[in-house]
Amino acid sequence: MKVDGGAVHNDWLMQFQADELNAEVVRPVQAEATVMGAAYMAGLATGYWPSPEEAFATLKIERVFRPAMTAADRERLYDEWTRAVHHAMGWLNKG
Repeated sequence: MKVDGGAVHNDWLMQFQADELNAEVVRPVQAEATVMGAAYMAGLATGYWPSPEEAFATLKIERVFRPAMTAADRERLYDEWTRAVHHAMGWLNKG
């Protein structure tokens, strides 16, 4: 999963996402995708890059977070999260 935005600077959160999703989480050097998207579009429009593939090839990766959690821990934490969401949904009806 490729990530962007301010939260990507939180190593714990990125590792937790990799663990819970059981997938690699890829953090680019430039964490703000909006800025990079504008730069890529400008470069493509002016001919700096002849194709989107060449523009995106310039993307630099800072770190890749790989799953390190056991399947049992992943399932237990997901079950706890699901229970917490169901409890929180009940708060909406109390008013």
